[in-house]
Amino acid sequence: MNVYISGICGVGMGPLALMAKAAGLNVCGSDSSKGAIYDELIDAGIEVSIGVQDGEFLRKRIEMGVDWFVYTSALPKEHAELALVERFGIKCTKRDEFTAYLVDKLGLKMIAVAGTHGKTTTTAMIVWAAQKLGLKASYIVGTTMGFAPSGSYHRGDKYFIYEADEYDRNFLKYHPWLAVIPSVSYDHPDIYKTREEYIEAFSQFERQSRKVIKYQEGRILEKITENEEGVETEGFYKAKDFKLAGEARRIDAALAANAVFEMQQNDYNEVGMMVDYDSMALIDIMNGFPGVGRRFEKIYDGVYTDYGHHPEEIVATIEMAKEQAELEGKKGVVVAYQPHQNTRQHEVRAGYKDAFVGIEKLFWLPTYLTREDENLAIITPDEFIKELSNGEIAEVADANDELSVKLHDYQKAGYLVLMMTAGPADSWLRSIFSGDNA
Repeated sequence: MNVYISGICGVGMGPLALMAKAAGLNVCGSDSSKGAIYDELIDAGIEVSIGVQDGEFLRKRIEMGVDWFVYTSALPKEHAELALVERFGIKCTKRDEFTAYLVDKLGLKMIAVAGTHGKTTTTAMIVWAAQKLGLKASYIVGTTMGFAPSGSYHRGDKYFIYEADEYDRNFLKYHPWLAVIPSVSYDHPDIYKTREEYIEAFSQFERQSRKVIKYQEGRILEKITENEEGVETEGFYKAKDFKLAGEARRIDAALAANAVFEMQQNDYNEVGMMVDYDSMALIDIMNGFPGVGRRFEKIYDGVYTDYGHHPEEIVATIEMAKEQAELEGKKGVVVAYQPHQNTRQHEVRAGYKDAFVGIEKLFWLPTYLTREDENLAIITPDEFIKELSNGEIAEVADANDELSVKLHDYQKAGYLVLMMTAGPADSWLRSIFSGDNA
């Protein structure tokens, strides 16, 4: 089968291309720029066209044969490549349907991690432990990882560990063997018009899964959905078992450990072995988790970057930063924050009031605008700051030389510097704390 992936260099689509290639499919694709997965794609022998996606590269591939066109949700409806495949009548879907096809084709047991926050770290933790324990698992994680590629598949793999995104209801295409849910609040108002609609989508996801492991009301709960009563029991591993910095990360570790325990139990049952289980071994493995790209990622001495862009994520990450600052002997925490999507900000705005309590200084950048509702006024940094309970520590900033000097000064003075953004401020921070700029 010949598969063409548009937006192939993104952290969601790139690993999917790697998995399809390893599964024996002919894969190629295009992207407007070299994303985080570009080098991995080239190393895997996947042909990638970088630059303006005007349809010329796709047209040449169509002449050679394209059976399935897979595209990212970020692609606009008027995109030239979408128009071209429609004209030629080529099968065209988003990544979710293609992923479900691969899982079914390869006969894999799917461990799908979904949630408003924590899904990337939890997914990566499961991958980390599975590799350490020698479990036969393929995976796709929506970020870069220092200990492994972002996606992998080998013949003979039994499990498929996947970060399942709720945006655009993508995760509802799946019927997982095991669902892992770190948290459910409210997000993506451009897709889910009400909180109830969002919560119901996760309820449906649970119903579609054979077994569910989730964090709810301070506990790790497990539920076998095949049981009509749906009885919930507490997980074997608890957050208090782990020594990682930050309660949110300890919760993720507990969820991941319970998921890996489920995989181990399944392996034992399939071969009829008695279980001689060393629970401390998995705890030690999780405590050694090295982290992943843009999830409280250390990029320089005392300098971290994080993908957090929702008040609940911010609170959890700041708690983690404060614990880490204490471990490193830092004076305190300084945050630069770039909100993501103005449409989202209108829904989560009230949650910022106490989100930054406990830090020394806050630099608030303009919102990174994507997929916006043009009828909504853009909320300015000044408006956000006025609503903070500790607004006196905050100031409006831009990702420029002036902010660079200030962040360097705080870092040299012994503070932990944290950038929180889902936008381009991440690459800017990396540029000012790399090479001669550091």
